[in-house]
Parts: sequence; C-alpha cells; structure tokens
Amino acid sequence: MPKENYIGRRKTSTARLYVKPGTGKFIVNGQPIDEYLSTQARINVAKMPLDATELEGQYDFKVTVRGGGVTGQAGAISLALARALDDHHDDVHDKLKALSLLTRDDRMVERKKYGQPKARKKFQFSKR
Repeated sequence: MPKENYIGRRKTSTARLYVKPGTGKFIVNGQPIDEYLSTQARINVAKMPLDATELEGQYDFKVTVRGGGVTGQAGAISLALARALDDHHDDVHDKLKALSLLTRDDRMVERKKYGQPKARKKFQFSKR
C-alpha cells in the first residue's frame, strides 16, 4: 500500500507532496503550479518525473513547499514527485533512476570563512 505523503529536498527547500487518483491537478501552496513557479523552465524541472514516466493526468498532486528560493523549491518538488511515482508504480523505477530523478541533490551553499570577503574570494594581496 503506497503511503500518502512524500518528502523532497533541494538546498534549503523542503516539499511535502500528497497524491490521490484524479485528473492531473497540480496545486503548490494553494496555487496552480504555473502561477506559483511562474517560468516554464521551473515548471519543466518540477514536472520532469511525470514527463519521463508518461503518467500525466492520472493523479492529483497537492504540494506544500517551504524554504529556499523558487528554483530550489522546483527541485524539491521534482524529488518528492519522483518518489511518489516510484512508490505507486513498480515499472517506472528504472526510468527515474536512469534520469537521476530519485537521487537527492546534496549540493549546499558553501559557508563564508573569516578573513575572506566570501566563501572562496580572497582580499586583494599586495606584495609591497
């Protein structure tokens, strides 16, 4: 029995996705996905697991996403969606894995170090 909610994370964003059989509605934080994510590139990133598995229109998705920026949130939605589809359909695991959609992207912002203006940038060095 598939569970009801799935978690996806990217950078500092966390998405909680709820799945139920339906007609393909995709609601993010109370708004349709095209309104919330605004650009087509972000919408494509978020819906990539649906496109890869060709399961569009079979489920309704409700997503609550917090933290980070809109691009990180789109990545978090993508991971949660991939995990949900993988749980509901046994035959899509290989497709999702081949496209690296089941892997959490663990890249985070590097911390700023003392004695430097940014994480890697150094103050100008003067020999004399």
